[in-house]
Amino acid sequence: MKLMFIGADHEVTGSCTYIEACGKRFLVDFGMEQGADRFENARIPCAPSEIDFVLLTHAHIDHSGLLPLLAAGGFKGAIHATAATCNLCEIMLRDSAHIQEFEAEWRSRKGRRKGNQDTDPLYTMNDAETAISKLTAHGYDSAQELSEGISVRFIDAGHLLGSASIEITLTEEGVTKKIVFSGDIGNLNQPLIRDPQYLTEADYVVMESTYGLRNHDKPKGDYIHDLAELIQTTFDRGGSVVIPSFAVGRTQELLYFIRKIKEQGLVKGHDGFKVFVDSPLAIEATEVFNRNKNSCFDEEAMEFVRNNINPLKFDGLVTAVTSDESRAINFDPEPKVIISASGMCEAGRIKHHLKHNLWKRENTILFVGYQAMNTLGRSIVDGAKSVKLFGEEIAVCADIRILAGISGHADRNGLDKWITSFEGVSKVFVNHGDEDSAEGYKEHLRADFGLDAYAPYSGAELDLITGVFTNAEPVRIERKVPVSNNYQRLLTAMDRLSSLVKASKGLNNKDMARLTDTINNLCTKWSD
Repeated sequence: MKLMFIGADHEVTGSCTYIEACGKRFLVDFGMEQGADRFENARIPCAPSEIDFVLLTHAHIDHSGLLPLLAAGGFKGAIHATAATCNLCEIMLRDSAHIQEFEAEWRSRKGRRKGNQDTDPLYTMNDAETAISKLTAHGYDSAQELSEGISVRFIDAGHLLGSASIEITLTEEGVTKKIVFSGDIGNLNQPLIRDPQYLTEADYVVMESTYGLRNHDKPKGDYIHDLAELIQTTFDRGGSVVIPSFAVGRTQELLYFIRKIKEQGLVKGHDGFKVFVDSPLAIEATEVFNRNKNSCFDEEAMEFVRNNINPLKFDGLVTAVTSDESRAINFDPEPKVIISASGMCEAGRIKHHLKHNLWKRENTILFVGYQAMNTLGRSIVDGAKSVKLFGEEIAVCADIRILAGISGHADRNGLDKWITSFEGVSKVFVNHGDEDSAEGYKEHLRADFGLDAYAPYSGAELDLITGVFTNAEPVRIERKVPVSNNYQRLLTAMDRLSSLVKASKGLNNKDMARLTDTINNLCTKWSD
């Protein structure tokens, strides 16, 4: 039994862990790296075709976004997740593939003008559809035997619709070990979805540390009144509220907040004000929320459902699907709320809404999520006087506000509550946090709770039977050298070829000679 840390080690994105046990090879998550990349990741120690299955904690792209690349490389197994995660992945992986294809086409057009070769997408829509076809849905709380000696149980992590901590029980040669992966642990008292559920038994725990060094500013109970006050102030001066929002999770929370604002009459003198949701992905995701209400909604949201009330729908809600519907929003003269993706303003329809509204003093631009370094959203939040949108310099005159403390992640106190629910844990491994957070939270677990805690680097290995942990030497990236999509695809093809060669041991001599000649001819052609 062996576990190897691959991604999101001393980093916040790109989650991936590799396990060998009971004659099987499998992954927990296979996510895309987003934002700053501080450390080089180890390669998965086998070809995609040699991986038997994947366990997926939730649908966010930093946990699921490379599954289509795995499929492109020859992966044939199942992707196990909760039903809601499967539903969200259907729309999110298609959306990610669309972005990959769109950006590759854009780079190709730009490159042709310079005489450069075309750029291939990291993966295609066909690759995404192949990955989606392998999604296998499971319910919460019941153990499922995936193979002899391997059973898994999905426990509600309270982070996103369908999110889960995963309990893996492995039995090999009479030895049984239990490993729990936290996934992303949710914040308490989030609207719509349930709070995190707590586990009590494990030999080893792998847990996130996104907010391992700090607590959130205030409880979410204040947000409804804060948001109502901000809408009231903006509308009273004749302006609109523009909210860059992540399409999945955060948009649905905002709809829930605004429904309560309208229900309680907290905005005076603007009865029936319109709320535009301008994001096709957000609209699809909202439908997924509605379809999974019985398995994922919390008691407060279910009370609406029992009274035949949709907690994500209200008078004045307008959805924009087509480009024409999106453009028409900015010609509506009435004060309104516009919710549009992406949350960091790097892409999507929000950029058009900023172009039309950022320069107007009566408007408010409200940020409701983390803004990473070097993003348009971060520039605006940090006080930029102007920004460039579609080649045009746009003055930042609107009121820039932040709804402080809103987060889908547990803070330090929430992480503490989750890990201290366990008894008899042998070792705790802290990942999915930046360098300071992972190291700091590890030291906190050691000093304050007496836990045998580690912050692994990519490539670190754990012998699950003996408990011997061997950390890897960190390979720090001093300056990020971009790796092209084509080169990433070539590496995947190399893994696939390696798997093919290993599987050819039983070929007859004639076929083996033909395969050898084909590979040698290929090498000769490309080495000249």
